[in-house]
Amino acid sequence: MPEGFRFHDFRHYFASLLIAQGLDVKVVQKSLRHSSAKTTLDTYGRMWPDKEESARAAVAKVLGERLNSRSEQRA
Repeated sequence: MPEGFRFHDFRHYFASLLIAQGLDVKVVQKSLRHSSAKTTLDTYGRMWPDKEESARAAVAKVLGERLNSRSEQRA
């Protein structure tokens, strides 16, 4: 182990692996036995990828499908 390495560093590494694999905050919370998701997010929130663009794309897709459906019903 590198100098200065602490056993607790394994915990942070484990959390980062879970997050990198796309697991949600509740799964990480339970795996780390945090009392709340807030604790997990306060500690590791910066590690989750930004999903704003994915959210916008999902909303645009649903709205587009609904508009297409209405257009087809009118035709």
